[in-house]
Amino acid sequence: MAKKKSAPVTELSRIVPAPATPQPITETIEKNYMPYVMSVIVSRAIPEIDGLKPSHRKLLYTMYKMGLLTGGRTKSTNVVGQTMKLNPHGDAAIYETMVRLTRGYAALLHPLVDSKGSFGKQYSSDMKYAASRYTEVKLDSFCSELFSGIDKNAVDLVDNYDGTMKEPVLLPTTFPNVLVTPNVGIAVGMASNICSFNLSEVCDATIALLRNPKTGMERILDIIKAPDFSGGGYILYNREQMRGIYETGQGSFKIRAKYSYDKEANCIDILQIPYSTSIEAILDSIAALVKEGKVKEITDFRDEIDLNGFKLTLDIRRGTDPDKLMNRLFKLTPLEDSFKCNFNVLINSVPKQLGVLDILREWIHFRTECYSRELRFDLQKKKDRLHLVEGLGKILLDIDKAIRIIRRAESDEQVIPELMAGFGIDELQADYIANIKLRNLNKKYILNCVNEIESLKNAIIEMEGILADEIKLRAKIAEQLVEVKKKYGKPRCTQLIFPEDIEEPEVTEEVENYPVRLVLTKEGYFKKITFQSLRGNDEQKLKENDAINQIIDAENRDNLLIFTDKSQVYRVRAADFDTTKASAMGDFLNAKLGMDKDERPVFMKIQNTYEPGENMVFLFENGKGVRIPITAYETKGNRKKLTGAYSANSPLAGIFAETEAEPFEIMLITDAGRGLIFKTSLIPVMTTRSSGGVTLINLGRRETKVTEVLSDFSAYGDGKGYRKYKLPATGVPISDKYEEAIQLKIYDDAKE
Repeated sequence: MAKKKSAPVTELSRIVPAPATPQPITETIEKNYMPYVMSVIVSRAIPEIDGLKPSHRKLLYTMYKMGLLTGGRTKSTNVVGQTMKLNPHGDAAIYETMVRLTRGYAALLHPLVDSKGSFGKQYSSDMKYAASRYTEVKLDSFCSELFSGIDKNAVDLVDNYDGTMKEPVLLPTTFPNVLVTPNVGIAVGMASNICSFNLSEVCDATIALLRNPKTGMERILDIIKAPDFSGGGYILYNREQMRGIYETGQGSFKIRAKYSYDKEANCIDILQIPYSTSIEAILDSIAALVKEGKVKEITDFRDEIDLNGFKLTLDIRRGTDPDKLMNRLFKLTPLEDSFKCNFNVLINSVPKQLGVLDILREWIHFRTECYSRELRFDLQKKKDRLHLVEGLGKILLDIDKAIRIIRRAESDEQVIPELMAGFGIDELQADYIANIKLRNLNKKYILNCVNEIESLKNAIIEMEGILADEIKLRAKIAEQLVEVKKKYGKPRCTQLIFPEDIEEPEVTEEVENYPVRLVLTKEGYFKKITFQSLRGNDEQKLKENDAINQIIDAENRDNLLIFTDKSQVYRVRAADFDTTKASAMGDFLNAKLGMDKDERPVFMKIQNTYEPGENMVFLFENGKGVRIPITAYETKGNRKKLTGAYSANSPLAGIFAETEAEPFEIMLITDAGRGLIFKTSLIPVMTTRSSGGVTLINLGRRETKVTEVLSDFSAYGDGKGYRKYKLPATGVPISDKYEEAIQLKIYDDAKE
């Protein structure tokens, strides 16, 4: 038996490595990396002003050219195959693009593709679409608004990748599709995440902007209240938050599920979920909570989605409050989720992050150009028709003559020159006349011809007037938007709920209770220190130029009210903060509580119950003061933040807490060195938090404001000379001896 010859072995020594050519990193980025980046940004990931990415546009245009806007459905495979002539990136990618545009997938408020078959669902990662050979599609009638005017030179057409076909650069949408069709794209170094808005609201806002280009953001916010999603749910509405998104094109908002309680079956039916999550994510998170014993009220949960619609069912124990349970689930599961906005749009192949108002302005500019081109196309057609009909009109004045000319002509080639010479018409007119059938040369035809001339002239004058007048042009675009709204507008799917309607879930987890000391500094640092820790070292570490504002003893389970200098109050628990040492800086409350950049806490108070008879005392720099009942700060649920905690008419000079049973004395000192002492019981109680209060101290001509508010004025002796029993009152000049006493007290405190 012959031995098989072994394959020759290539020795490593025989392999000659390719020569390495050094290249500067800047040159590598410029020649290799940047072209790839721009290709991804411009040609793949970021939508343009028509609201479509190239993959969407190529697919829809292919279907349009296949006659699928008015015809019947065809197999998805046929569409995919035809689209590859414009988009040679594989059938899988094209079909996936189509799926996301279909009615069956349910991702769009206004689907672009009418579908038949299984296309999966946007809200499920497990519900997969069928193969393209099993599904059928056509363009939805809604797409007629995308292609309006495309055959009238409304947009530019360019060669496809191999130069065998033409395709549009953009689609001439008659409405701002960029705000109606949601779009997500991840490019290199940037991304786009545009949410959908209600078509009727978008049309109304655009019409308002067309009629008044100076329309501002407040008006836009009044019309387009918030985004709208096909999946419904509730948006936790915050107007200021929405304004930020509308102005910058960046930000986030929260969406929560819609549910109902079936009392008879003792179950909760979840009917709509946030657009940004899936049923699998929700069920997995609920399963984890049940397994860990964090949610004991749920006995069973299941997916009951069927042909009747979406439904997740939670079976609950008898006696369970469904609203309280759902409030907890909103906090612990994706039943409440955030949608992050990033409105990156390509404008003339340049990526720009635009707000809603800027997007509408860019679309109006785009649509004006499209409609102008469409009008110019129609205008030229009518001019061409008028030219022919005017030539015919000359012939109709003497038909017999025309017949004689044609009869005398020796050949077909002589007919047109003879008609041109006989009636003074050009070649186009003569050719048109020569091809008219004799049967058409009747009285009715002649009358119609005369009427058509007048009609064409009037139409041309009207078109030229529109093209010459920007106001008329914008009015025509507005008319189209009115028609779009009338034909396709529908009520909001996603409803709005406001902060005052939201009940926060009560905290039910066990929290260890022990005595603590709470320290608040003037710069806004907060410390929670155990007394055991204080025995070792009670010296408080502070930031440079910082000082202690307040020290109170509390329990770890105590609830706190923290008032700030921006007329806001935050509700927190001592247990929410980590225990630290006196030698640590502590938590910076501005960051911890999500305060405004220049906001600072000025007062903290233990508040576990809200009983009548307890008041907050506010003193202002303008010499006014007010007492607000503590009950005014009680809210439904556990809202973390309450705006309008006190009047913002004048800067805050001092803040205290009192009970009616224990009024105390306060000393006001002005910038002119006048002092006034009075009991807090003399300050009237106002039930409205925004009340500016009453005048406590009369400021003289040389006085501008109250500079100090003291509850401890022992440095001023017994205060006899400054004490008043009726308000308002005029302050008393502080004597030199008391000034000296104050300085001595400051010196003694410093030595200690």
